[in-house]
Amino acid sequence: MPSDAQLKIQNAIHRALLKVSGGKLGKTIVGMPTLELTTIGRKTGEPRKVMLTAPVIDGETIVIVASRGGDPTHPAWFLNLRDNPDVEVSLQSGPRRPMAARVATAEERAALWPQVVAAYEGYAGYQRKTTREIPLVLLTPNR
Repeated sequence: MPSDAQLKIQNAIHRALLKVSGGKLGKTIVGMPTLELTTIGRKTGEPRKVMLTAPVIDGETIVIVASRGGDPTHPAWFLNLRDNPDVEVSLQSGPRRPMAARVATAEERAALWPQVVAAYEGYAGYQRKTTREIPLVLLTPNR
């Protein structure tokens, strides 16, 4: 499982790649669009940014996966948005948009999980590594 430090380094490298290339490199990873998710820290109240992939985009709904590489604990960004679902998203280095986050219901997850794994088989491996059910999060525009 990646450590918090490794995850922060990966995020910094990804942001730097986007910046240095003028957004030409890093818009996708293993065929999935990337996004920058900004949550509000549940303990600090400060904005927290993380780079993620979006294995499923259905109209205006973006699906993200709280896998943390199959770690037994949820990622911090997931805990933040669970406590405060008002987030900001920049899809593929595009403009930042306010969005609402919610955890997929059991029925939604059952329907979406095959699409998630089809986009990146690694998610199935992450699920096998952990006893927790990896949550899917749906991001929708705030209206």
